[in-house]
Amino acid sequence: MRIFGIDPGSERTGYGCVETDGRVARLVLCGAISVPAADPFPQRLAHIHRKLLALLHGCAPDCVAIETLFHAANVRSALRLGHARGVAVLAAIEAGCPVVEYTPAEVKRAVVGYGRAEKHQVQQMIKLLLGLTKPPSPHDAADALAVAICHLHSMPPRGGIRDAGSGIRTNSGSRTPDPGSRVPRTWRQYRPPTTG
Repeated sequence: MRIFGIDPGSERTGYGCVETDGRVARLVLCGAISVPAADPFPQRLAHIHRKLLALLHGCAPDCVAIETLFHAANVRSALRLGHARGVAVLAAIEAGCPVVEYTPAEVKRAVVGYGRAEKHQVQQMIKLLLGLTKPPSPHDAADALAVAICHLHSMPPRGGIRDAGSGIRTNSGSRTPDPGSRVPRTWRQYRPPTTG
């Protein structure tokens, strides 16, 4: 199974894809889409959309996990981030991928074990969980990988029933903690009811 994680941003959008056979998680690719600050905002959004769509077609993931808009410095920043999330979700839907979302605190708890972990802590844990030689960079890429791994940890093990010792086995051979049995919210749940 492949999960494609997205950490949306209007200036830099992180992405990361991980693959698992149900026991070991490994890195497929990661990086960040940067847009020139001088470009008009609509062009930035179009650039993010095009790049993400091409990456999704190339990776062919089974699911896209994206970080929710939780807080922003001000209303203007929140609106810009919301637009960036919108084009990311659109790219995923156009690529035929189901979308799940997690709050930043959920992601940090799943990866680090602490909902207010610092970015460097997330980077270091991603390095350990995926057996990398160095932490993924930039931090936007690490954040995107963390979202993908959060979703891996939220899936029930093969066989259908989650047990308290479940989790994805890392390249180091240890099991990562299971963050709980919450069911991720999907965009299918946001479809308005049809009217007859």
